[in-house]
Amino acid sequence: EGKKVDTVELPAGLFGLEVNRDLIHQALTVQRANRRRAIAHTKDRSEVRGGGRKPWRQKGTGRARHGSIRSPLWRGGGITFGPTNRRTYHKTIPKKMRQAALRQVLSAKVAQSKFFVVEGFPAEAKTKAYGRFFASLPAVSSRLVVVPKGAHETIRAVRNLPKTKAVGVGSLNVADLLRFAAVVVARQSIETLAATYGAKTAHAKTVNNK
Repeated sequence: EGKKVDTVELPAGLFGLEVNRDLIHQALTVQRANRRRAIAHTKDRSEVRGGGRKPWRQKGTGRARHGSIRSPLWRGGGITFGPTNRRTYHKTIPKKMRQAALRQVLSAKVAQSKFFVVEGFPAEAKTKAYGRFFASLPAVSSRLVVVPKGAHETIRAVRNLPKTKAVGVGSLNVADLLRFAAVVVARQSIETLAATYGAKTAHAKTVNNK
């Protein structure tokens, strides 16, 4: 019903950390680079159609020697050092650094009072039901909904709501956490979050529990 009913004890190792902006930026840059796919493509001389026959004999014509009409020197020939769709933008970051960045973003959400713990989600996995449910929570510009593992119907129900995205508890990432203004998570998922992302200690921290 959108009312605060309890105080939730959150793991300090997951929700009580100081923020390192450089680390978060590095994790975000790596994630965005790994999502990037090369589209621009030019053909080199091996890909251009034709050019198998030597255009004229090597000697005796007075003209410069050539072996193919698809040489980069010719109009219609291959392109040298042009962009290709074989390029990869892949970057790596140590797992511990990636998870530390995620924990720090979660900590920032708690510090900003943008982390909402709910007792549970609507039993009816319908978009309209979830729309009413989120309307009862404090107003935010956008929200990331963290659902228990295997809650595919919830993800489908939330999919059509504007400025709202649902992800599994094991699929959290820095980009989504930064993109959405608030995080909504079920109380039962707190332990799973702690086990998945490496929280080791706990202390009592008051959050908006709806």
